[in-house]
Amino acid sequence: MTIESFPGSSGYIDAGVDKKITYFSNSYVLGLTVVAGIGGLLFGYDTGVISGALLYIRDDFEAVEKSSLLQETIVSMALVGAMIGAAAGGWINDAYGRKRATLLADVVFAVGSLVMAAAPDPYVLILGRLLVGLGVGVASVTAPMYIAEAAPSEIRGGLVSTNVLMITGGQFLSYLVNLAFTEVPGTWRWMLGVAAVPAIIQFFLMLLLPESPRWLYMKKSKSDAIVVLSKIYDPYRLDEELDQLANALEEENQRKIAISYLDVFRIKEIRLAFIAGAGLQAFQQFTGINTVMYYSPTIVQMAGFSSNQLALLLSLIVALMNAAGTIVGINLIDHFGRRKLALSSLFGVILSLILLSAAFFLESSGVANVGWMAVLGLALYIACFAPGMGPVPWTVNSEIYPESYRGICSGMSATVNWISNLIVAQSFLSVADAVGTDWTFLILAFIAVLAFGFVFMFVPETKGLTFEEVEAIWKEKAWGSSHGSESLLEKGEEA
Repeated sequence: MTIESFPGSSGYIDAGVDKKITYFSNSYVLGLTVVAGIGGLLFGYDTGVISGALLYIRDDFEAVEKSSLLQETIVSMALVGAMIGAAAGGWINDAYGRKRATLLADVVFAVGSLVMAAAPDPYVLILGRLLVGLGVGVASVTAPMYIAEAAPSEIRGGLVSTNVLMITGGQFLSYLVNLAFTEVPGTWRWMLGVAAVPAIIQFFLMLLLPESPRWLYMKKSKSDAIVVLSKIYDPYRLDEELDQLANALEEENQRKIAISYLDVFRIKEIRLAFIAGAGLQAFQQFTGINTVMYYSPTIVQMAGFSSNQLALLLSLIVALMNAAGTIVGINLIDHFGRRKLALSSLFGVILSLILLSAAFFLESSGVANVGWMAVLGLALYIACFAPGMGPVPWTVNSEIYPESYRGICSGMSATVNWISNLIVAQSFLSVADAVGTDWTFLILAFIAVLAFGFVFMFVPETKGLTFEEVEAIWKEKAWGSSHGSESLLEKGEEA
């Protein structure tokens, strides 16, 4: 089954002309993607920069140096803010649109960055971290939705994955900034304050860009939506997209009930979609990615590399591999498919975590020269995780929910991601101290096995399908195939 077999997913710009839509075929859509993806850059930069900045914050504030609680609060307050921002971000997106949500996130993030840079004491710094987290949380919900709703279905996965590339690129950039400002007076203030620059740039670029065409059509102005869609599709394809939007709007009007968070759990097809989306977000974190990113210098030192400089250099290489792996994912996700990519990614993650566990077990048993095995396991982990379980959860969550519930469901699933992130970040070292690093990685491997089973059981293939076709998949899973028509579940697998 080829992509052009799907209604509204022809795969070609002109009827009867073999001109296939590719990642680079529409510079307008690519421009929207890159500008929206700056939100991902902020997301990645913030998660990476604090590890280096904290070393210098401790030097400036004696209270921080003496209090582990203050150090933990400075790190984790951004995650708390991100949880709140993601939870509220879904409602903001549905009520006010993707564009306004992005502008709000930029303002809050920029203010938070400047508050941190000027903080006279640790408590103002913590306030700045909370504000930055709020901005990141809203952006983490908004950017994938905005990109997905502007993207042709054939390349939607690759375009949404570009936002994940910006996240990993932001993490890599944060390591470079940490190195660049080590000898500059007011080191940590520059590290944290410079993040306001991309937020300000995105704010002014977003003023020049349109609202999401799907949100415009469903919530505000059909004519404005058509203007935007006409820049994305040729007249033939535009008619198909408008027909699908008209059907979606008619279905929403027939529903005639207020959208409620309880609907996510009460309506079976939405509940199934949310379980798949939120489960992917949780497993993305519980399979250990931020354990690796946050603690890679520690892992490297545990492996026997005692030099701080060498540990930091290897951490920089880990961040670069993560970004490079995401580029591979962008190329694969619309060809190989979301489900297959996640399953193959998790298979490699399981093997690499077992290898890491074995390396630390051998080290604790007194076997010499096993540091290379830990570093190999680390590299294999990133090489397997980055192309699959990095972009797939964000891509799937941007496309599996009905139009009316896309905002609140995406916000709720992103909140699950941030909560899981916090749990892993706060517990990894404690668990490692309690049971040993070898057993900790073995536990993560077991969780990855559960994740493999979860994806196999609950996540359908959505490659190449329109939003309306994806919505029909969940109705089919909830209530069975209707009218004897060909199963959309089978279509997704064959595409």
